[in-house]
Amino acid sequence: MTYRDAERGRQAAEELRKECLSISSHHLDITDPASVASFADWVMQQYAGIDILVNNAGINFNLGSDNSVEYAEKVIGTNYLGTKRIIETLIPLMKPSEHGAQILNVSSRLGRVNGRRNRLGDENLRDQFLNDEFLSEELIDGMVSAFLKQVKDGTWTSNGWPQMFTDYSVSKLAVNSYTRLMAKQLSERPKGKKIYINCYCPGWVKTAMTDWQGNVSSEEGADTAVWILLLKKQLETGKFFAERREISF
Repeated sequence: MTYRDAERGRQAAEELRKECLSISSHHLDITDPASVASFADWVMQQYAGIDILVNNAGINFNLGSDNSVEYAEKVIGTNYLGTKRIIETLIPLMKPSEHGAQILNVSSRLGRVNGRRNRLGDENLRDQFLNDEFLSEELIDGMVSAFLKQVKDGTWTSNGWPQMFTDYSVSKLAVNSYTRLMAKQLSERPKGKKIYINCYCPGWVKTAMTDWQGNVSSEEGADTAVWILLLKKQLETGKFFAERREISF
């Protein structure tokens, strides 16, 4: 388990130990390259690698009907760029296994390309993101950069970005797309060195990020993650899940 705040991390670890769980914890700020490198060094020294990586770090500054992009750069920097940084750093540390290592990105339905209530308004961009032949890191990063540029010059409201929690939605759209891209790249690894990467939506969970207004408990939110990583009989990659079923991107 990792944490940014030492005291909160200590408290969380103690709570888990009370449940008779064996847990190790370490400081990690995925927005800080030095922190990520330090964490990777610790993982190698302590465990010589990892079998499963769950990327749960994320921030959101909007609640209720709010839709401010005041903190868009911070949201994108944590939710997408930070997640990408930790994945790229830890892939070389994923342990070889007959069954394959796994990466799971905690994401959101708000990041769907073509959601019914929250979608990219640019039809051409939508088509590119839904087409695996067009999908690339340059496309994803270019979309994120264009959004942040429009946030700065004030034109973002008229350029077809998702209508709800816009900065958070864009960050999760990037995470979902990066998951698909990495799945394609990692699929070429030989048997014994396979890495399966997927994302899932836990729902609107009662946590500090939702100001405890969510309608899903932490246990319910984690259920699909446990199912994907430990209970699912057939391992898949490049998929999006919610409530123990595959959903569309």
